[in-house]
Amino acid sequence: MTENTGLLMPLTKYESDQVTDILKWKREEPSVVSKALGVALAPITWLINKIIPEAAIRGVLDCSSSAAEWLTDTKDIVRDAGVNSVEGLKTHDLEKSDALSNEVHNWAIGMGSAEGGATGAFGLLGITADIPAIVVLAMRTIHKIGVCYGFEVKTAQDKEFILAILATSGANDMVEKVSALSTLRTIEVAITRETWKVLAQKAAAKQMSKEAGIIGVKNLAKQLGINLTKRKALQTIPAIGALVGASVNGWYIKEVGWAARRAFQERWLLENHKIIEI
Repeated sequence: MTENTGLLMPLTKYESDQVTDILKWKREEPSVVSKALGVALAPITWLINKIIPEAAIRGVLDCSSSAAEWLTDTKDIVRDAGVNSVEGLKTHDLEKSDALSNEVHNWAIGMGSAEGGATGAFGLLGITADIPAIVVLAMRTIHKIGVCYGFEVKTAQDKEFILAILATSGANDMVEKVSALSTLRTIEVAITRETWKVLAQKAAAKQMSKEAGIIGVKNLAKQLGINLTKRKALQTIPAIGALVGASVNGWYIKEVGWAARRAFQERWLLENHKIIEI
């Protein structure tokens, strides 16, 4: 699960439990519900893809990260954590960061459900507004959860990390999830290379290349489009659109939030020299 080179700081009982939970999350298969719906509702999915093509989703991704960053306030997290700055959370207390991220996560699920219910009431027409809104909310949730662990988006690598989390949460099968997790790992290595040479040396020994791991926006848009349109096909039926919209968006943000929490937990443990790899 983890490797001890003699240079690691000891894990607390709580931290050790989280390492186990991170491993379980990595091994979880993506939901089979969306796969089944994708087959049964293929004609409606095709129609949605025509109305909101992949290029449009790429456009949403291009601007939503910046919008999410702008919408991510930090003062409440810093205040509730009892630290002087976001940076202070990097070495503060994992259990406290988890509690903060849980609050952020639950709020986002509620917002996603409300937004999905409102747009879902308009059937197919509402989806054109719903998908951009839920993508921005998803990315804002990742940004905000990152703040809970002391990580703000400051570099291009940080932005890639956010996209990799989004890709992991939106994986349609285990192959996509493993690829996204590999990307997360690659970016973690790149980010921590300057602060922890041992990790960089280990990565070099495994011949991990940035070029092989980073998910392109085009590929992520395709994956995200497949995932969301499968889930939202039933939302096109006006009589149940609001209920489906609320349920789908709430569940989607739940998955996004857990992906963010596990990814930032692992990054926190790495940067505090608690682990080398899970």
